[in-house]
Amino acid sequence: MPNFFRSNSEDSDETSSEEEEELSSGEESEVEQDKSEDSSEEESDEDEDEDESGSSSSDEEAQGVNRFLRKDVEDESSSSDEEKVTVVKSAKDKRFDELEGIVRLIENAEKIGDWAVISTEYDKLNRQLPALLKQNDGKAPKLYVKTVADLEVLMQETHDNQKNSSTKMKAPNLKGLNAVRQKIRKVNKEHQSDIDAYREDKEGFMTEEVEEKVASGPKKSKGVKGALSDNVDLDAGDEGGWEGVGRDGRPMKYTAESILKHLRSIVESRGRKNTDKLEQIRVMERLLDVAVSDYQKLRVLHSLVSTRFDLTAGTGNVMSQEQWKLADQEFKTLLDILQANPSMIVVEGAEEWGDDEKQPQIEPGKIFQIPGSIVSLVERLDDELTRSLQHIDPHTAEYIDRLGDEGALYTNIIRALLYAERLKTIPQVTTGQEGVNRVVMRRLEHLYFKPSQVVSILEENSWKSIDSGHDSKVTPRDDKSDDGELVKTLCNYLFQNSDGIIRARSMLCQIYFLALHDMYYRARDMMLMSHLQETVGSFDVATQILFNRTLVQVGLCAFRGGLVYEAQNSLQEICGSGRQKELLAQGVQMTRYSQVSPEQERLERQRQLPFHMHINLELLECVYLTCSMLLEIPLLAQSGSSPDIRKRIISKTFRRMLEYHERQIFTGPPENTRDHVMQASKALAAGEWRKAADFISAIKIWDLMKEPEKIKTMLEAQIQEEGLRTYLFTYAPFYDTLALSTLADMFSLPERKVAAVVSRMISHEELAAALDQVGQVIVFRKGVELSRLQSLALTLSDKASGLIESNERTLEQRTQGTAGAFERDRGQGGRGGRGGQRGRGGGRGGQGGIRRGGGFVGGALGNAIKT
Repeated sequence: MPNFFRSNSEDSDETSSEEEEELSSGEESEVEQDKSEDSSEEESDEDEDEDESGSSSSDEEAQGVNRFLRKDVEDESSSSDEEKVTVVKSAKDKRFDELEGIVRLIENAEKIGDWAVISTEYDKLNRQLPALLKQNDGKAPKLYVKTVADLEVLMQETHDNQKNSSTKMKAPNLKGLNAVRQKIRKVNKEHQSDIDAYREDKEGFMTEEVEEKVASGPKKSKGVKGALSDNVDLDAGDEGGWEGVGRDGRPMKYTAESILKHLRSIVESRGRKNTDKLEQIRVMERLLDVAVSDYQKLRVLHSLVSTRFDLTAGTGNVMSQEQWKLADQEFKTLLDILQANPSMIVVEGAEEWGDDEKQPQIEPGKIFQIPGSIVSLVERLDDELTRSLQHIDPHTAEYIDRLGDEGALYTNIIRALLYAERLKTIPQVTTGQEGVNRVVMRRLEHLYFKPSQVVSILEENSWKSIDSGHDSKVTPRDDKSDDGELVKTLCNYLFQNSDGIIRARSMLCQIYFLALHDMYYRARDMMLMSHLQETVGSFDVATQILFNRTLVQVGLCAFRGGLVYEAQNSLQEICGSGRQKELLAQGVQMTRYSQVSPEQERLERQRQLPFHMHINLELLECVYLTCSMLLEIPLLAQSGSSPDIRKRIISKTFRRMLEYHERQIFTGPPENTRDHVMQASKALAAGEWRKAADFISAIKIWDLMKEPEKIKTMLEAQIQEEGLRTYLFTYAPFYDTLALSTLADMFSLPERKVAAVVSRMISHEELAAALDQVGQVIVFRKGVELSRLQSLALTLSDKASGLIESNERTLEQRTQGTAGAFERDRGQGGRGGRGGQRGRGGGRGGQGGIRRGGGFVGGALGNAIKT
């Protein structure tokens, strides 16, 4: 009887649930229910036929009920027995099931970015860990190690993306992300060795777990593995089960024959929405393991590297160092296979093999082309490394560690150049020269800003890792010439074999390299002969940035050589604008009222150069202000006696800073580079050259330059000479004659040098004097320089003339349409009126045309203009 009631209650629950499903699902569920009822009626008819043949005759209705009750009891008892068999588990298995359930929840939350759930489940995971360690002999389960290692990588990527994203997370997700970020690094330190082992070889780390589970599992799991055959690779637990099972629940067999078919399905799904790229990468890693022929490996490797780059699709994403190193290693393997098989080449525009069921048969002596681009892959590797360096804090050890990957990248660039040179020799390939030019340009961009010693070490290490049987025709391995010749060779190759923007960039790189190594005149001549300053406005932004960097480096080279005027001219355009960071792509200057959209700001940040390529802006400002001081202070002293020179300004930026400094009521000791230069300028203007030299030498930024003591000695000599010129401009009106020996003692210069400076000033008509070589004195001519009163009078006349011009312009604007108001006394003029006016236009004493009741006729200003 209890079974009967229980069955009735279960039937009522089932019917009530079916009614709810019918109300919610609609017509489709009704159709499915009709089909199920028909099938159940057929089954019941068959059962009744069998019962009628095997049982005695009785009441059919009662017999059906009894049969139904008896069957229900038997089925329920058998199902309950089965449930009892499957539910019984040990405490160890229960804990592991709980671990798998938590991991599954974390993975589902990762897919939708729900960090609040991830934080909650992560806390549960850590609370369960002590019991798992106890039952696992003190070792963390590999499923736990895999989960926390992947979670840490995802957390770091999400945190970096959040920094660069314009859209912010919701508060619960942001709180969960910060909570996980604070805990995970501390917790992972306890299992760092296991995490490192997992990251080095993920497949091997989890394979041991698979073998242990298969050996200790029930018979059912062994049967499943036997059904899938040896070609199916299963991972431990629910974590890796998807790799052996398709979306329809059927097992997927990764065999050598089915590689091309699986690869085609992956390639066709690229770019679609809701595509799991990490899943595609794992599948292709499986395909690479089972690949047999080199053709299969080439196809899989090329698609695998490209898919890894797809992980960073978008402007704000950065490729993780782990993924980049995997892509770099796979690209290296790809080049190894191509070098070992000269009959196969990867080239753009090749026809794709259409038959996925069988592999192509490569005939001996013929070239088989595979669609793809080696040059594009190495360019993308370079771009991803640059983007990663842009987003890392340059003052941390992580930046130095990431910068160490440049050596491996440079080696792959050279290997790609060797491959591109080989393609150039094949007649069937039409894009050979373009590929060589692109790789040579990438190689040049890694060399032009480095000192020759660094270039030598980089080249030596790269050629050591390349097989001795391969050599380059552009830059042979055995060429032991100067390191500067390497850059020259690469640039000359691009001059001869390229045009357009690549040729212009190669020329700028060579000029930069020459200026970096203190070859000013060669760099200057090449810059002038290239005429790039005339056409740089039509180039892209990256080339314009390179032009600005080259121009600045030429100016610094001139300064190191003591050419102050040339250095100031080169630096004026960049440093005088006040936008050095933006023009050199070393930062974004955001003003208060800027109208820059978030998209424009993001693009601007993408153009920024990595920190190791920066030019020190403080050093640049110091050089520019020092050069401006040495030119402006003598010019200011000269303009006091020559009003024609007063309007000449060399550096408006320096003048503005000097005026602001002079307006200060109290001037304390110098604190920064600008203060040192300003106080040195005041001392130089007063004739105190020794004090000015001490201020300039006290600047610590000179230590960043090569040979700082030589720079300070050069600057002291320049200050002595400009101090002498400033003194002569300032005090010449007070002297009749002045001995050269007096000036030599005053400025610690030899008399020969003083005579040379004075002679140059006289020849340039800067000084009204004559040099008596017999008496070794300077004879000043009087009456040439203006006195103080005369200078003030000229200044007053200039201001008065400017005032009259502005009044005339104002009058013209006010009297538009009445321009002849002051000429009405001529001809017929205005109508006569009171005041003794005679005739229709005549006026007494030439005053015709004045109307008492009329409009504006000029007034006193009009009379002044008329006279």
